[in-house]
Formats: sequence, C-alpha cells, structure tokens
Amino acid sequence: MRPDDQLEQPGEEPQVDESAAELPEAQAVTKTAAPKAAKSKAAAAPKSAPKRKAAETAKAPAKTAKPRATAAGGARKAAAAKAVAATEAVADEVASVEEKKPAAKAKAGRNKMTPRPLPRLLARFREEIQPALVREFSYKSPMQVPQVKKVVLNMGLGEALTNARALEKATEHMTIIAGQKVMVTKARKSIATFKIREGMSIGCMVTLRGHRMYEFLDRLLNVALPRIRDFRGVPRYSFDGNGNYSLGLKEQIVFPEIDYSVVDRIRGFQVVITTSAKSDQEGMRLLELMGMPFTREPQAN
Repeated sequence: MRPDDQLEQPGEEPQVDESAAELPEAQAVTKTAAPKAAKSKAAAAPKSAPKRKAAETAKAPAKTAKPRATAAGGARKAAAAKAVAATEAVADEVASVEEKKPAAKAKAGRNKMTPRPLPRLLARFREEIQPALVREFSYKSPMQVPQVKKVVLNMGLGEALTNARALEKATEHMTIIAGQKVMVTKARKSIATFKIREGMSIGCMVTLRGHRMYEFLDRLLNVALPRIRDFRGVPRYSFDGNGNYSLGLKEQIVFPEIDYSVVDRIRGFQVVITTSAKSDQEGMRLLELMGMPFTREPQAN
C-alpha cells in the first residue's frame, strides 16, 4: 500500500494515534510542572542555604583551629625544650664550678704566703733583753734600746789568683753557712806587689738582715762557738767605738752544716756585727745579754 493510501481513504474515518495525541499533553504537563518544581526548589533553597552556611562556618573554625592548636603546641614544646636545655646548662655550670673549687682552694693554699716563724733569739730579745736594757740604762723610750742592724760575713781569697776552684768552694761553703746567696768581691785597683789587677775576683761576702740575721746569730752563739777547740771566749775589746763588734773565725767547719769530708781546705772568715748602740758599753751589754761568750775581765790584785 502506498503511503498516500494510508493518509486518506474514502469511506473511512481518519484514525488518530492516541499516543501521539497524549504526547503534547504530557509535554505541556511537564512544561508546566518544571517551573513549579524550579519554584519549589528555589523556595526551598533559601531555607536550606543558611543551615548549610552555618554548618560550614561551624566546621571552618574547627578546621582553622587545628593548625593554631598545633602551632601553640609546637611553641610550648619548643619553650619546654629550651627550659630543659637551660636547666641542664646551669647544672653543668654548677658541676664545673664545684669541680674547680677544690683546685682553686688548693691553688690559693699554694699561693698563700705563710708567715715565717719568729726566730728564737728575736723573741727572746723582745721579751727579756729589751726590758732589761731599759731598766739598766734608764731609757725613756723603748726605741732608744740598741739592737742588731746587720751581720756581714767576709772571706778573703788570695789563693783564688792561682787556684780557680778555691773561689767556687768558698762561695759554696759561705752560702751554706749564711743561708743566702753570696756576692763575689773584686779588686778595686791594681796592686803590682800582690800581683792583683783591677776587676779580679779576690773574695766573697754576704750581708744578713732580719730573720736570717737572728737565725745566724743563734747558730753562731749556741752551736758554732762552743765547737771551737780550746775555746776560752771571744775578746772583749774588738769594738770600733760605735758599738759594732768584729769577730774572726779560723775554721769554717765549726758550723755543723759543712761536711768535713768534702772540704778541700780549711778557710777562715770574718763576722762583723753592726748595732745601733751609741757606745761600746751599750753594744757589749747587748751582745752579752744575747749570749756572746766574752772573756772574763782581768781581776785586779
């Protein structure tokens, strides 16, 4: 059958496709329903949007608060670590200081100057001899009391011109006796008779003052002089007129500090005691009270 026959045939009523007729109506219904749904969605949207925004804003601080909380926690941890490090540093410092304290005390003890003990003869002079001189000579002031100023030991070495070792041994023995460094004396001028030229070493000497002076006098009066063979006392008239006394010793071995086995030759030396006395009588009385063994005065018949 041709398509035209389907369109129009005589004597027949045209058939209407119900489904085709219903389609426009459905489309119309859908077209009218769509705006309504859109309107309902639009009407519902404003109501749900604030809730969503509130929820999002409620969630947003929580999300942003986490980094702040973590940052604050990190700062606290860093501060705590710094505090721990500081306390450890302080503890180490304290420990090091405590360790150094004994060493510092020991060092201070080594560097501390300990006072020398007072010589026995000096203590005796202050306690006994000085008051006795004040009573005997009627001094108005204790400062007027005579006292020993210095002691000079002198040794001449003529043999040093021919024996160079003699000067070395003499200075060694003199240093041991005095307890102080000895000075070598030299010739001031040339003397052809003695074959001496200016500047040649011809002796040694040493000057004692203070505690060493009193210690030497103590050993001289109480140890050395009693060891002299056939000792009968020292002369009473060896003063110079101003209270200074001069004494000669023939042997250096009278001092126990000198070892006799190593002595190459017996040598004597001179001892000069310088005092502040104004007269020989005062100087003699001072030395006599200190223990100088003077010879007895000759008795008149």
